[in-house]
Order: sequence, then structure tokens, then C-alpha cells
Amino acid sequence: MATDEKNRAKTEQAKGKVKEAAGRAVGNERLTAEGRADQTKGDARQAKEKAKDAFKH
Repeated sequence: MATDEKNRAKTEQAKGKVKEAAGRAVGNERLTAEGRADQTKGDARQAKEKAKDAFKH
């Protein structure tokens, strides 16, 4: 289960980076902001999983 969440976090981060880059390339501020938001969600999910791992050991 934890591996699935970690993969989901990495996927959200990557998707966010692509969206942000695409938004910047075409000058679309909304797409850029959505990309940053996706990255933030991925970062938060990853931090949560790291905290879980820290308490397991």
C-alpha cells in the first residue's frame, strides 16, 4: 500500500512539472498554477509517506 502511495506522489509531481512547463511555454497562467498545485499535492503526499516510514522503524 505504501509503495502505491509513493508512486502516486511521484506521478503527481511529474504531472505537475509537465503542466507547469506547458503553461509557461504557451503563456497560460492557469495551467502553470495547476501544475504547481499538482506538484504541491505530490510533495505533501510524499512527506506523509516518509513520516509513516520514519515511525515504522
